[in-house]
Amino acid sequence: MLYETTLRGLNNKPQTASVTLTDGKGLGVRISMQGKVRFQFRYKINGRSKRVDLGFYPDLSLRVARDITEQCRSWLAEGHDPKLKRSMSREKTLTPVTVRQALEYWIENYARENRVNVERIIIQYQRHIFPFIGHFPLEQTETRHWIECFDRIRRGIKGKRKPAPVAAGQILQSTKQALRFCRVRRYAISRELDDLIASDVGKKQKPKDRVLTDVEVYDLLNSIQNQKGTFYLRYLCKLLLIFGARTQELRLSTFDEWDLERGLWTVPKTHSKSDKLIIRPIPSKVKPIIEFLYKRHGHTGYLLGELKSCETVSGSGCLIYKRLKHKESWSLHDLRRTFTTKLNDLGVAPYVVEQMLGHSLGGVMAVYNRSQYLPEKLVALDMWCEWLDLLLNPSDNVVLIGAARHG
Repeated sequence: MLYETTLRGLNNKPQTASVTLTDGKGLGVRISMQGKVRFQFRYKINGRSKRVDLGFYPDLSLRVARDITEQCRSWLAEGHDPKLKRSMSREKTLTPVTVRQALEYWIENYARENRVNVERIIIQYQRHIFPFIGHFPLEQTETRHWIECFDRIRRGIKGKRKPAPVAAGQILQSTKQALRFCRVRRYAISRELDDLIASDVGKKQKPKDRVLTDVEVYDLLNSIQNQKGTFYLRYLCKLLLIFGARTQELRLSTFDEWDLERGLWTVPKTHSKSDKLIIRPIPSKVKPIIEFLYKRHGHTGYLLGELKSCETVSGSGCLIYKRLKHKESWSLHDLRRTFTTKLNDLGVAPYVVEQMLGHSLGGVMAVYNRSQYLPEKLVALDMWCEWLDLLLNPSDNVVLIGAARHG
């Protein structure tokens, strides 16, 4: 049995020869001729004697050395070589996976292929998480560290950032998914966010029901016709309204998606939120627009001439209602809801509208029905384009409800 007093008396005291003392259970110390006291754990695997150095006294106390010995004995009982397990454990402790590394691991190995809003998520992390706890070892990070970040998002920073309770909830959800991904893959382990829900750190995004009135749609089309606003936003809004597409589908759209000979716009899976191919007919009234955009932007490869970030496009789109002096705010996504509502009001079958939106059909149809309903889609889009033309330029004997403002 070893004692602290014995070790203190031997430490840094030169010896005539190296000395080995035992404490029991495989733990011992080896004292060099220079008086260096080193703890060692000795064990056998398949009858072969082995040892692992635990550290020098007094940097490592006798009590801690005994605790490490118990861990080594447990590893040995489980069939692991203590020397290898200790080396792996020390490497994990000395070079831990940080919060930033864990989130970036999820981004590169999952989100880039499966989350269409990945660029927005990256910006959110760079703004709200990485500067504050990005360098923290993930497995040592406590719930309170995360809460501080979410509270900062929820409350905002005076003079710098507005309060964003919905964004706080969204960042929590994506981060929980990221940490689960890392945990399942055994890249890094943390369960500090498991018990949190969006309402604990901010707010859930409420379902939206904003649909533009006929007057508001007219105002938008009229401003586009009169070239009010940037070129990019004008054509983005026009095509969003015509096709009912998601903003990202047009923001990311390249000319190779548009087949004017066959009259089809094919949105690739990588640009689709539902990870499915979306095929839409191109109405005859829209073909000249695509041809014009190709002449103007063909050399860039992008339909709208450049690749803007989702935050830039969304932020600009949310301000259009102010320029048009509409009392109630609306976003670019509300154009998609307007498209859906108006087409249903015009008598277009719901399953055709759902197909144009890129939604999966429900029930058995989702499994067995692979039709794209292209003829029905084309009829619906032609009728929709005609309706929009009449709204903007009504004939003398046609009156559209809500359009009296300019009639």
